[in-house]
Formats: sequence, C-alpha cells, structure tokens
Amino acid sequence: MASAVVSFNDHTNRLLNMIKAKFDLRNKSEAVNFVIEKYGNNALDEEVRPEYLEKIRRIMKEPAKKYSSLAEMAKEYD
Repeated sequence: MASAVVSFNDHTNRLLNMIKAKFDLRNKSEAVNFVIEKYGNNALDEEVRPEYLEKIRRIMKEPAKKYSSLAEMAKEYD
C-alpha cells in the first residue's frame, strides 16, 4: 500500500469530512479511496482510444474457446 502526505483546500476538506460521516468511514484516507473507487473508472472510460474499442469489438465477435479445466487453459497460454 502506498502512502502520501497531501494538502486539501478548505472546500475539499469539508467534502471529505461529509463523505466520511455519511458513509461511516474511519478517516480521510478511506474517504479519498472511496471517492476514487466510485468515480475513478468513469475518468478512465472516457479516455479509451477508438482503435482499442475496435480491437475489443473484433475479439468479442470471435467464438469462445471452451476448456475442461484450468490446467488445459494454462497449457495454451503458458
């Protein structure tokens, strides 16, 4: 787990305190982690390159491979 010393402006500090209280979190670190977990994926989703989306669509059209065990699948991908 990484740690950091951060400074919050007054508005951010109040928001973190409200989030901490509303969701019964123990400290501001948990509040920051909560906000990032809840909203962080939205920021990442907006930055997906079009060529990556096309690659995903192409892969999704391929027929799925079926394996009888994890060991069988591991052999193919090792």
